[in-house]
Amino acid sequence: METTRIIRVAIIGQGRSGKGIHAKLLSNMQDRYRIAAVVDGIEERREQAVREFGCDAYADQEELYGRSDIDLIVNATPSHMHVPVTAEFLRRGFHVLCEKPLAPAAADVDGLIETAEQAGKLLAVFQQSRFSPAFVRMKQVIDSGVLGRIVRIRFANNSFARRWDWQTLKRFNGGSLMNIGPHPLDQALQLFDPERMPEVACFMDSANSFGDAEDYVHVMLRGPGSPAVDVEISSCHAYPSNHYEVQGTRGGLKGTFGHLNWKYFKPEEAPEQRLIVEPMFNPDGTPAACSETLTWHEDSWEQKNTVDSMGTAFYEMLYDALVRGKPLEVTPQQVRRQIAVMEQCYRQNPRFAR
Repeated sequence: METTRIIRVAIIGQGRSGKGIHAKLLSNMQDRYRIAAVVDGIEERREQAVREFGCDAYADQEELYGRSDIDLIVNATPSHMHVPVTAEFLRRGFHVLCEKPLAPAAADVDGLIETAEQAGKLLAVFQQSRFSPAFVRMKQVIDSGVLGRIVRIRFANNSFARRWDWQTLKRFNGGSLMNIGPHPLDQALQLFDPERMPEVACFMDSANSFGDAEDYVHVMLRGPGSPAVDVEISSCHAYPSNHYEVQGTRGGLKGTFGHLNWKYFKPEEAPEQRLIVEPMFNPDGTPAACSETLTWHEDSWEQKNTVDSMGTAFYEMLYDALVRGKPLEVTPQQVRRQIAVMEQCYRQNPRFAR
């Protein structure tokens, strides 16, 4: 019987991400992971981590540099620190999982990939939405072909919210595109084309933010042979809506993070039709329009607690990569393409450029 290896983790940062997401997930996976240390500049957070996790706690990340018993660094620092902190730990011989957004520019990602390769260490990015049960099921429906050729896909992350924290500031790599955008953009790019760069058109605005970064984003991805994919992130939508829409030549899909519906017709059950150029008439001689009755097939899917399940699935994938040498399902190269799309968005909206 295989002995389960425990991955010892140090979390850099104990804020909303470091504690609220990563520490929570890792605490529920103690058969594979153990929180060995945390780093945070706030004393109360360090004391709480010691009480809750029985780990070491440091005020400065430099105190971790000499430790040889740490298998993985989780970089949950503020966004503008992701690149330098990740690079430093890679150079010092640690595997690193970095929170999103990984970087503000594709060139930064190239540098991190090179650093990881030179160090012989794994670089991973916490894009857990790839494992969202709704997205996985939606992709299965699309790949099955029942909806036909996919013409358009829409992702909406809309709510009404005013915000005034550090994530509203450009100098901290804040703004909706970098705060929220990595999740729907990662999914959108997988459905657009897993490899090819799209043509990008983007409109941004600042509606309810107290900082200088964007809080309304509409990104359009286009390209020959691929569906048109739209991503909208809004903080000024009075009727909150987080949903998917898929339009295909045989049917469509709609839904949310926890529920999906789709309907489609089967070509073999559809009436035979041919192109008619001449005027068409009803049996009584009056002008006719194209009309037919299709037999629709409908299905649905539902699942609760999708937020925790997708984070757990990500860490299970990461464990297999660290312990069993399996390839990452979310690669830094894929994240680089996402960052390249973001760069184009900011170039088209120079007011919000980093």
